[in-house]
Amino acid sequence: MAGRTPSTWFLTFCVLAILIVAGSVGGYLYLQNHRAPAAAYRTVVIGDNVTVNYIGEFGSGAETGKVFDTSILADARNNISWPKALEYSFRTNLSQYTPLGVHVAPHTPASGYMLHNVTFGGVVTGFWRGLLGLPGNVTRTITIPPDLGYGPTNTSCLVTAPLVSHVPVTESIPEADFITDYPNVTMVPGTEFVDPTYHWTDLIYSSNATTVTVENLAPAGFVSTGGPWSVTVTSNSDGVLTLTNDIAPSQAGLLLGHSKSSVCSSNKYIVSAVDPSAGTYTEDFNNEVVGQTLVFIVTVVDIYP
Repeated sequence: MAGRTPSTWFLTFCVLAILIVAGSVGGYLYLQNHRAPAAAYRTVVIGDNVTVNYIGEFGSGAETGKVFDTSILADARNNISWPKALEYSFRTNLSQYTPLGVHVAPHTPASGYMLHNVTFGGVVTGFWRGLLGLPGNVTRTITIPPDLGYGPTNTSCLVTAPLVSHVPVTESIPEADFITDYPNVTMVPGTEFVDPTYHWTDLIYSSNATTVTVENLAPAGFVSTGGPWSVTVTSNSDGVLTLTNDIAPSQAGLLLGHSKSSVCSSNKYIVSAVDPSAGTYTEDFNNEVVGQTLVFIVTVVDIYP
């Protein structure tokens, strides 16, 4: 008996199924080149302008494997397959999730330039070097050491802080500072409110035309859980609260803190080290990519000579 010839409908269904499965393998893979077929096998050389999709991960430190940036919206939203780093910031303007324009060469103007309605700019040396020889629609993993990335840790951006600190039970605060530190709190004696930093109860003890006196009503043993790590009131005596930051050495590199004062143009820091014997921890105000080995999963979308 002769075999049955597959119907046109069946063949069409199979082709569609293959395309759908291929497209779901990875958010950074592309199925067709945006350039002319004649240029399909061209590879990236110095001087090219290329558009690239990428996923940037840490290749060193406590956040190894965590994503710090990506150009791909689906991966930005996917925190299961692509867990995010401490300082990762989701772009609320979704149109910004688009292939990155890169000039493949050193000394690119900082402001970039327009070509084919795309803005091309400079990137760290290890990134553009890693694109050399890569054809369109092929994915490559690039590992970039600090000297080819964002450089070594800037030690002037490191601040040593005590694990144990002391706060007066009663504080007299200038009225202007009180309004800034405690917005929406009525400056009337007897008013109780939740402390915005430690989440214990505060009491306005007195106020006048220039100052407001606040009493911290935190008992010994109170545990504040309002910040990135807990703080325990280990003592309340002689008008002084003793506070202990509950940070373990194993948490170094995994805690993001915020400071009222700016260091190295940043109010954010990562706890990079904890030394219980010295009674200190280190606040690192460097951007988290500084001093780290970086891993980029890249796919060239277009190549413009």
